[in-house]
Parts: sequence; C-alpha cells; structure tokens
Amino acid sequence: MKALSRLALGVFALLAADPSAVRAQKAPENLPPHPRLLFNRAGLEAFKAKMATEPWRRAWTKSLASLDKDLARPLELPPRGGNWSHNYVCPEHGARLSLGKAIGPWQWEHRCPVGPHVLRGDPSQAVLDFDGNGIMGVHGSLAGEARDMGLAWAVTGEPRYAERARAIVLAYAERYLTYARHDNHGKPVKKAGSGGRVASQSLTEAGWLTALMHGADLVWDTLSAEQRATVERKLIRPALDETVRNPSTNPCVHNIQCHRNSAVGLAGFLLGDRALIDEAIDGRHGYRANMAGGVQADGAWFEGAWGYHFYTLDGLWPLTEAARNVGIDLYGPELRRMFEAPLRLATPTLRLPAFNDSGEVDLAGRADSYELAFARYGDPAFAALPAASRRSGSLARWFGAGTVAGNVVAAAGSRNAEASGYAILQKGAGTNATWVCVKYGPHGGGHGHYDKNNAVVFAGGRWLMPDAGTHAYGSPLHKSWDKTTFAHNTVVVDGKSQAEATGKCLAFGSAGAVDYVMTDAGAVHPGVRHVRTVAMAGADAVVFVDHVAADAPRTLDLVCHVAGAWRSLPEGSAFDGPPAPGYQHLRDATTRTSGAGFALEVAGAGASSARLVLAAGAPTGAITGTGVGKSTADRVPVAVFRRVARETAFVWAVSVFGAPVDLASTPAADGGTRVTVKSGGRTWRFRSDPASGAVSVPAD
Repeated sequence: MKALSRLALGVFALLAADPSAVRAQKAPENLPPHPRLLFNRAGLEAFKAKMATEPWRRAWTKSLASLDKDLARPLELPPRGGNWSHNYVCPEHGARLSLGKAIGPWQWEHRCPVGPHVLRGDPSQAVLDFDGNGIMGVHGSLAGEARDMGLAWAVTGEPRYAERARAIVLAYAERYLTYARHDNHGKPVKKAGSGGRVASQSLTEAGWLTALMHGADLVWDTLSAEQRATVERKLIRPALDETVRNPSTNPCVHNIQCHRNSAVGLAGFLLGDRALIDEAIDGRHGYRANMAGGVQADGAWFEGAWGYHFYTLDGLWPLTEAARNVGIDLYGPELRRMFEAPLRLATPTLRLPAFNDSGEVDLAGRADSYELAFARYGDPAFAALPAASRRSGSLARWFGAGTVAGNVVAAAGSRNAEASGYAILQKGAGTNATWVCVKYGPHGGGHGHYDKNNAVVFAGGRWLMPDAGTHAYGSPLHKSWDKTTFAHNTVVVDGKSQAEATGKCLAFGSAGAVDYVMTDAGAVHPGVRHVRTVAMAGADAVVFVDHVAADAPRTLDLVCHVAGAWRSLPEGSAFDGPPAPGYQHLRDATTRTSGAGFALEVAGAGASSARLVLAAGAPTGAITGTGVGKSTADRVPVAVFRRVARETAFVWAVSVFGAPVDLASTPAADGGTRVTVKSGGRTWRFRSDPASGAVSVPAD
C-alpha cells in the first residue's frame, strides 16, 4: 500500500497543479431518458437493427431461448452473501476448485482437479466455505439475468422479460439489508469495516451492483415511483455507502478502484445524482485520476500483471459507455494505449507472461475486449483479434461492428517498454521464434512479486522458461511460493527474497546480428548489485551474464525454472533445502559441484528438449530438483547454480532446441566480461560491462 500511496499522491499533485490536465466534460444538466447505462435510446435502436441481421440473429434467438428457460424456474435468492473467490481452493493441493452437483439446499460438491477428489463446504471457516463460493456464483448469475432480461424487454417489448428483470431487482431491494456484512475471512464487519453484504469485498459487490443496475436501467420506466425509491433507498445507496464507497476500502489508483468507480458512476447516471457522477469521473480517485496515474507511458497498467491489465479494462468500460451515452467522451489516449500495449508486448503467438499476480494471458481469449476498442477507436489493429474469433462474447454482441476484417500481426523484432520495465529480445517469427522478456520495472504495488531481473523465455510455441504466476490468494502457496524470489528466474541472495524495488535498463540495442539488453535490478538487497545482460544472435540460444557484486561474501543462487522433466542428470548427492522463502517447496533435489561448468538437459513435449549450459569458471554447485507448478502435485524442473562470493559473473545459456552450446568467458581488460558463444553453426561474441552500463559487440 505504500507504493500505491506514493502513486496516488503523485496523481493528486497533478490534479492540484493543473486540473485541466485531467478534467474535461461534465454531465449535462438534464440527463437523457432511460435507458442510459448499457445503451441510450439511439444505441438501443442500433442494437435492435443489428440483432435482426445474421449472424447476430441466430445468437439472439439462442439467447432468448435461454432466457425463456430461466423464466420457467422460480426466482429464489440465496439465503446469505457469498465467499471470496480466492478462498475457493483445495486446502491440500492449492488448486482451484470447480462446482459439482447439488447435494442439498445451497450445498454442492466441490471438485479438485488434482486426484481428482471431492470436497464439502464448511461455513464455519472462510477458507473452507466452498458453498459460499457457489452462492456468490448464483448472486452473480441473477444480476446478469436481470440485465439480460431487461435487454430482451427493450428489444422485443415482451412484458414477461420486464417482469422478471423487475422482480430480480425488487427482490434484492427487499433482501439486501438482511444479508449480514462480512469480509473475505468470513468475519462480521463492523460499521467502519471493509466488506460486503452480497459479496465479501467492495470489488465484487461493485461488479454485482453494476450488472444489476444495467438491468434496472433497462426497465426503469416500468417501475413505479415508489419502487424506484425503494431500490434507491434499500439497495443502491446502502451498497454504495456501506461497501463500494466505504473509506475503509482505501480508495486509490488501482484496478479495484476502476470497478468501484463504474458502480458509483452508474448509480449516479441511473439516479440522476450529479455528485456521484463527478466523484466517479473527476473525483480524487476517479476515472481520470486512475488514467493519469495508473496507465504508464507505454500503455501497460502499473500493477505489472497482465491479468489485472485486462481486469482493469473490464472495470472501466461500464463507466466509459454510460458516460458516452449521456455525451461525455472518456475514450482518451490513455485508454487507447491500454489496448495497444498487449499487442505490442506479446509473444509472436500473442501470449503474455504470468508476471506478478497473474496467470498467462492468451490474447485470443481477450478478443471480446477488442470489439469495444475497434468500435470506439476505429483502429484496424484492434479489429484483427475479433476477426479471428467466433465473436460470441457480450461486448461483440452489444458493441461490435457489423463486420470486422484484418489479420493478426504480432510485433516483430526486439523492443523495450521502459516505463513498465519489459525488455523483449526476439529472433524469428511465429512458432519458430524465440522471445525473451526481462522484467526490471516498477514493483507493481500489492500485486507485485519480488523478482527484479526475472527473465522468461518463449520458444517453439511454448513457455520454455516460465514465470511462477500466481495461485489463488487464499492458498498458502501464494505467499510461500508465488511472491518469493526463488520462484522466479533471477538471483537469490543469502536465501532471502528481494526487497520491493524498481530496476532500470542500462543498455538496449543491436549490433550486427546480436540483440542485447542490460538491466540493473535496483536496491533489491542492501550492499548488493545485480546486473543482468541477455544477448541473442539467433533463435537457437539465449545467453545470460549475471554480474553480482556485494559488500561481503554472499551465498548467490542463480535460479532457473524450465518446463518439462529432467533428463540424464549428472550424478549428485541429496540436497535438503533450507527453510527459506520458496526453498521449502523444492523436491527431489540433488547437488554436485564443479568449476568446469554444467550442461543440464530438460525433456519437453514429444521429441523436444532444452539445455541449460553454465560456462566454466568459479567452483559452482548445481542443485537440481522440482518446484511448484499449477498445484503442489504439478512439478516444474528448477536448477540453482550456487556460488559463495563477493563478486562473480554467472555466464550461462539456454539452448532452445537442446543442441550443444559452447560458452567461454574471460574478464575484459577494459572492464566487464567477454563472452564467446558457439551455437547453431556460428560463433559470436559480446562484452558486458556493468560498471559503464554498456554492451559491445566486436565486428568480425
């Protein structure tokens, strides 16, 4: 939260110095008639016309058939609020659970993918209240149903759809205040505490309320004045004041705040409350402040997790669309950059690494977001993903252009996003490319991991050196593994995780056939400097030089995680890992020591393989074992090259296709380390000098 506070203060200073920098249009004195949240009347007419054409008509017909099935079921609200989604994990394996068959009123079986085995819920503990997660799913489904029923009424004029939407909204208005306020830990919430009634936190409550207000807006004109007053007094106002706008939720520049701003803004537009509208858009933590403080110059969201980058976009669009429906244009350059950044920084197969608190993001699965981007900006680059998809998402149906065209073209060549701290080296194209990303930028606030100079490698269409990513926050693995330095491909000092830090890029460029980058990890350990150089001359091998200099001899562990399984490891003795952060999850570990270097082979899928090669040099221990993957049962090979030294340079390489790589390194008379690489039938050289912050490639 300290990093968030500093960031927020910077935004506040900007606002105070030049309010015009982030403030623009205000809501009109007289808002247009309902609906005006998901659509205004003109937008609704355009939607009706679109649903009368193919292929949208077929999808619309299926949607109505599904809603008719919902109508045949009695409306029943859950008896209580729901549980935090991050508690929905197997306590044994740390894997996400899935909902099984119903076994009683508001009770289900819950299935773990490891094993598999079936669990039952225990509401006495939030981490075991799996039925609470099923209940939260029902709350979310009912809010979505209210929206979809309202839209069906607006298009067809069939009263049965309006009746159902109205019934859901009014049922929640009567029930909402009877739900006990509770938090993510299942504890009762006092008046000033942070939690929710339907959900266990402001983020989820805001999303649920947003969908419900979309539905309410679509049938608002069918409610009596008394019913509207009841919805406002017993549902919307309490949800905002107790949960979404509660000061204890720590408003700030954050993905969560973007979702909360949408709920506040939509409530303002629905109720005609200008104060709420101004708060959501121009408030101290409103939309414009989040755009100014959260979107970095290269377009990446400041939290450094690609999953949260898109989750932020998910939270933004309800407000940007509602504002647009009343004549306020929020589709500015910062939001556009958020759509551009993933396309520019992805792998050649349009995948983004699992950095910080995120899993891997496949951009093909985010095509629906680009439906809205293309509709609002008209940039052909935003049409390519929708054109390659089935166009079955909600945003495609609601806002997508009638036709889209374009071929998905991934970014080529090496590039460096200095604001977010992603240096990418790339050789080749498509599935034949090798793509490396060194992560050196801002920590990312509460969602950051302690992994400066972490590097991931994507080659042959797969993650060869993956990132640890994240498990559910309710899983013990999240703190004991995901966030630790040991879980990433970087250097661990004295068995301790890094401090929160921001690194910097010292050199980035190309000379001859060699692309290179040099990054400084920053103040990750007192008295220690870690500078990483990465160089590539082709797609067959990635070469690293890790310079570490300290104020005293330290235990330096160069950690590397490689997808696959160990093959023909050199003989070693058993190794018991220390009870240090991350190390406790190391299994089947063996160790051996040599000054002649190592070549460790990892078998991948099919006939593929890879090789880790450490150049000869100072005596080095090579510890091999397995670390944590998607669960405690999913094991990923991990190598640890260990030296005790005050200053050293690890010179090593990843042979992408398992072919031999010969490495030779010598101290350079003019400073730094000279490296000679023989790989792929060619010889190439470079010099890495952290003292001057330079990489040089001699002309052959």
